Amino acid sequence: MRKRRQRHTRAGLAVVAAAVLATAGCDAFGGGGPAGQKDSRDSASHPPARPAPVWDRSPDSVAAVGDSITRGFDACDVLSDCPQVSWATGSDAQVDSLAVRLLGAAGAARRSWNYAQTGARMSDLPGQMARAVKRRPALVTVMAGANDACRSSASAMTPVADFRADFEKALGTLRRALPKSQVYVASVPNLKRLWAQGRTNPLGKQVWKLGICPSMLADADDLTSAAVVRRDTVQQRVEAYNEVLKEVCAKDRRCRFDGDAVFDYRFGTEQLSQWDWFHPSRNGQARLAEIAYRTVTAPRP
Repeated sequence: MRKRRQRHTRAGLAVVAAAVLATAGCDAFGGGGPAGQKDSRDSASHPPARPAPVWDRSPDSVAAVGDSITRGFDACDVLSDCPQVSWATGSDAQVDSLAVRLLGAAGAARRSWNYAQTGARMSDLPGQMARAVKRRPALVTVMAGANDACRSSASAMTPVADFRADFEKALGTLRRALPKSQVYVASVPNLKRLWAQGRTNPLGKQVWKLGICPSMLADADDLTSAAVVRRDTVQQRVEAYNEVLKEVCAKDRRCRFDGDAVFDYRFGTEQLSQWDWFHPSRNGQARLAEIAYRTVTAPRP
C-alpha cells in the first residue's frame, strides 16, 4: 500500500510540474513560438515607429535672401525699400506673407528675418546666406536672378555657369552650417511678360527710360528684328537660370523649387508697382506669398 501511494504521489507531482512548465513556456518563448519571436498581440499594440518626414510643412522660423523683390522695393513709395510688404517676411495684412501664414503675425515678428538686398545678383547670395544661417532658421526662402538678366545689355548678363556656381555656393554655405534647414526657391519672373504688360502704360515706358532693366525694357516700342532678338535672348537666359535653380535644388532633399510657378504666373498691371511698372505692387507681393505658401505646405514637391 505504501509503495502504491508513493507511485500515485510521484505521478501527481509529475503532472503538476508539467503544467507549470507548460505555463512558463508560453511566457518564455512568446506563446509557444520559437525563441526570439514576439507575441502578435504585442506587435499589434506597439506598431513600429514611422520615420519622420524629411520635409516639415510647418517650419517654425523663416529667413529670406534675394533681391529687391523680397525687399518690397517700390511697393509703398518711389525708389524705396518697403520690407513690411515683402512676400517672404512682411507684416502687411494685405500681403499676408509666407512668414505670417506659417507662424502667425506675432510669430513672424519674432522669428523671421529679411537679408535680401535691392540690386543683388546671384553672386551676392552666398554672403546673404552666411548672415542668415546665424539665425538658425528652419526655412530659408530664395528669390534671385532677375538682376542677373536685367543688365545694361544682353551681352552683360551673368553667364549660366557662373549663376550655377554661385547658387551652389550659397546652398553649400547653408548646408555646412544647418544640414536640416529647408529651402524654398522661387523661379525668376517672366521678364518678357513684364515688358508686354508694362509697355501698354505711357507712364511706365517713361520710367523705364531711366534705366530699368535695359536688356529687356529699353526702347519698349521697338519691334524691329534686332529688338525682338534681344528680348528673346534675355528671355532664354531667364529660362536657363530657372533650369539651374530646378536642377541644383533637386539634388538637395530639403530644397523645394516652385516648379516655375512664379515664372508662369500671368500677372497683370495691378500686380506691378505704380512707381516703376517693374517691381511687384502690394497685390503682386501677395500673389508671390500665395505661391510660396502653396509650395512649402504641399504634401509633395
